[in-house]
Amino acid sequence: MKAKKVLMLVGVALVLFYVITQPGPAAQAVQEILGWLRQGAEAIITFVQNVFA
Repeated sequence: MKAKKVLMLVGVALVLFYVITQPGPAAQAVQEILGWLRQGAEAIITFVQNVFA
């Protein structure tokens, strides 16, 4: 349990460090991830619409 908590804290610290030191690239990375999630959701919606059409 302790190892999981330590790894989580290290991960959060690395993300915060990246956001603070590289705000532009960090924002671009978040936009890309959100774009991928949007495309995935649209693909699932299209699939379900075609199944029930």
